[in-house]
Amino acid sequence: MDYRITLAAFWTIFFAEVADRTQIASLTMSATSGKPFSVWLGSVTAFTVVTAVSVTLGMLLSRYIKPEVIRYAGGVIFILIGALILSNRI
Repeated sequence: MDYRITLAAFWTIFFAEVADRTQIASLTMSATSGKPFSVWLGSVTAFTVVTAVSVTLGMLLSRYIKPEVIRYAGGVIFILIGALILSNRI
């Protein structure tokens, strides 16, 4: 296992997820349900599944597409989603 990659992934995801819609939804659900453990368990499970799908797709894509292309495509998709959010279309 490469701990540098593990730490880089952790900090990248940590800072990307802090105060995003998912965190606000978790905060709201925990506050309104009064069941923080249940909200935590559901959130962790959902994020684990989403991450497993993402990592698997990344692994499969890397077999057919150069990493640079994937990185640039990811950047373009990220910018497009940001533009859609700013224009209130998402």
